[in-house]
Formats: sequence, C-alpha cells, structure tokens
Amino acid sequence: MTQAVDNVALLPAYLAAGTAVLVLLADLLVARRSATIAAAATGTVATAIAAVLVGRTGDRQTFCVAADCSYLANGRSALVATVFALLTLGVLALSVPILRTGPTPAGEYCFLLACSMTGGVVLGAAGDLITLIVALETLTLPLYVLVGLRRTSVASAEAAVTFFIVSVVATAVTLLGAALLYAVTGTVHLRRLGTVFADTPSLLDVPLATAAVALVVLGLAFKVAAVPFHAWAPATYDGAPVPVAGYLSTASKLGGVIALLAVTAIALPAVVTGPVLAVLAVLTMTVGNLVALRQHRMVRLLAWSSVAQAGYIVAPLGALALAGGRTAEALSTAVAATVAYTVFYVVMELAAFGAVVALRPAGADGGTIEDYRGAARRHPWLGAAFVLALVGLAGLPPGLAGLFAKVTVVRSLLDGQAGWLAVVVALNAVVGLAYYVRVAAVLYASPVESSTPSTSPARPTWAVVVALAVATVVAVVIGFAPQLVLDAAQM
Repeated sequence: MTQAVDNVALLPAYLAAGTAVLVLLADLLVARRSATIAAAATGTVATAIAAVLVGRTGDRQTFCVAADCSYLANGRSALVATVFALLTLGVLALSVPILRTGPTPAGEYCFLLACSMTGGVVLGAAGDLITLIVALETLTLPLYVLVGLRRTSVASAEAAVTFFIVSVVATAVTLLGAALLYAVTGTVHLRRLGTVFADTPSLLDVPLATAAVALVVLGLAFKVAAVPFHAWAPATYDGAPVPVAGYLSTASKLGGVIALLAVTAIALPAVVTGPVLAVLAVLTMTVGNLVALRQHRMVRLLAWSSVAQAGYIVAPLGALALAGGRTAEALSTAVAATVAYTVFYVVMELAAFGAVVALRPAGADGGTIEDYRGAARRHPWLGAAFVLALVGLAGLPPGLAGLFAKVTVVRSLLDGQAGWLAVVVALNAVVGLAYYVRVAAVLYASPVESSTPSTSPARPTWAVVVALAVATVVAVVIGFAPQLVLDAAQM
C-alpha cells in the first residue's frame, strides 16, 4: 500500500537530522571548531523556526493507515520541538568553553547533540508506540557517549556505564510492555489503544493487559528519574561534563515527560496508570527533597532537586487515580499543567546550570557548594542570575515563573479532586526551600581566607554569559506572563 508523505509536517525532523549531517561535513571539510559550532547553532535555530511555522499551519499528519497515523504535527508538537531546539542551542552555548579549550572533539560533540535533538523533535509528534520508543531512544543514545566525554575522569566513565546499563534495562521493560499491549489489543497506535480500552473495559480483567500497562509506565518513569528508578541520576549528572548534565536535567527529562503524557493521557486506561503515577509522584518529590538536604556537591544537589521536580511534574497525572480526575476537563487541565510546569522547569534549570558553568573554570566539574562561597560578591550579575534560578525552582518570589508553576500544579490537582496530593506537593515545596535557600546564602556569604582564585573563572566565555542571560530573561518574562506558556500547553 502506498502512503502519501506530508513533507511539511516532517520539516522540523528533516532539519534536525540535517543539522547532524551538516556538523559532520563542517568538521570534515573546514576542520575548524568555530565553524563546526556555528553549523550546529544554525541548524538548531532553523529547526526551531521550522517547528513554529509548521505549528501555525494547523494539524497535519502523515504515515497513516486508515484513520491511524504515526506522525502528528500540531501546536503541542511544535511547542515540544521548539523547546528541544532552543535547549540544544542553550547547551551548545554553555559547551563553548570545553569545546574551544578542552580536549573534547567539537565535531563528535555537536553531532551527538544534534542527533539527540532529532529524537526530541520526533518524540513530540509520535502517534504510535514504535515511533515513540524509537524517538525516545534516539534522544537518549547519544547521551551515553556525551556523559563519558571527560576522558581523564574515572567518575565520567562510571557515570556513562551506569547510565547505559540502567537505561538499557528500562528500555527493555518498556518494549516488553509495548509488545504485551500489542498482543492484547492488536494495535500500537496511541489513539487506537485509547479507543480499544474505552470500548472494551473487560480487557482490564486480563492480567496480561494490566501488567503491560504497568510495564510501559514504569519503563518510561526511568526517563524522568522518578523514584525508585532514580538511582542513576545523581552519579550520572555529577560525572558528566556540566553542560551535558544540564542537557540531561532538561532535555532528557522533557523527553520522558512527553512520552509519559502520550501513553497516559491518550493510550492507556487511567484506572491503572492513575494510581501508579500518584505513588510515583509522592515518592519522587519526597525522596528527592529529603536527600537533597544532605548534599555537599553542587551538581549532585541539582540532580536530587531535579528528581524532586520530576515528582511535581508527574503529580497532576496522579489525579487520574480518582474518578474526578478522569473527566475530559480535568484531564485536559492536568495535561496542560504538566506541560506548563515542564516548560517553566527546564528554563530555570538551564539557567541554574548556566550559572554553574559560568562560575567554574572551563572543563572543571561542578565542585562543592563551599566552592561557591562569596561567588555572588565577586560576580554580582552571575550570582543574581543563579539565585533567581534557585528561588524559581523553589517557587518563591521574585522567581514568579516557579511560583506560577507550583500554583498551576496545585490548581490542577484541586480540579481533579486530588486535594490530598496537593497537600503533599505543598509540604514538599516547603522542604525544598531549605536547600535552595542554603545555596543562595552561600553565594552571598563572606569568602573565607582559604578560598582560592581557581574556584571561579576570571571572565566567563561570552557564549555562556549570553545563554545565561537569555535563560534568565525568559524566566522573568514567563514569570510575568505565565499565560503565554499555559495557552501554548493547552493547544
């Protein structure tokens, strides 16, 4: 059977994949790091622009069999593709110091980033389980290599191996669940799966069906570092180059959230996924916050913080555990809250990692929290941006983006009649204040005499400063106009 292919719908994916090829050609033919970085930056910008333009043309679909399509381009997929492209551009800017002065090969580094971006762009438009899993693995596979690019660091090698082994197991679990779903329902298309479960509720009486749904959800929970599938995150983030840790904490987590949304909001029965997600949300935010209180290394603290943030992200979907959260209106509110919180989160998290890169020497790891003592006194603007990102993640003013993110989650839980989960979110937000405020206090504390000049660079690279400034400005703008993100999330 011949299928018509909508090349306009696929344009962002074409440009993302083309960026990877362009980077390789630039590295081979020009052999200059600046040209390679410029090629990667140009491709990511073109991908973002194409995603916005395609999103404005309305709903498009391709690779269809009857009414079921494997690729769906719409407003929400355009938002996802744009965010992935801009995140890649931001991480590329943060990587300029290690690409220019360190032993990291620019061609391979930019190629792997572009490949990962391609998976993220396709992920937002995936219409079936096969496309979804392949896109998610395309997003993740290059990260195994990027994590291990600090070749002289044993911690980097250990982090890469840990990430690889745990990720392979999680992928196997997801694939097993998808195979069992196909065995039970005879389809892999997400909307068709939702229709089958809605029209044949007796399928849930089959133990194989319940096991399949649970396996898919639990396998995808790894990607967002949800407890108890979180153990890889702190060691991996701390062992990776700091810009790569920032990409893991933002783009990789965004990919996991999009995949979870696709299977829970569209394909799988809420009566099974709801209780699983509610338990995951409570465990994730609680464990993440409590362990973050005892961290002494900056990147490990941000890693445990991102685990806790994953709990807040998943929390709105936990309302599906109750009948009141399964109405069409409550479900739409929960999905919009999850997408909006994720967008708020990735902007502030990128700003936090940008500040870490700016305040550390090129190629250095994240260091200990004490290494940042008095950093805001030496670098007032960098310190202010870092504190703004931290208070935003904590949900405090003047970080209005983080405040509105928390409010959006709580409101969606109340709309879904999950008041108990809203209380858990509020209590965990209070616990999280302790370690965010502690870091902010260290930044403005008086430097001790034993502090050495090597704890921070004399002048951060201009690309890092620009990336940090843009992330900070975006956080401020969406803090004062959060409805822009909420409207985009409801498309």
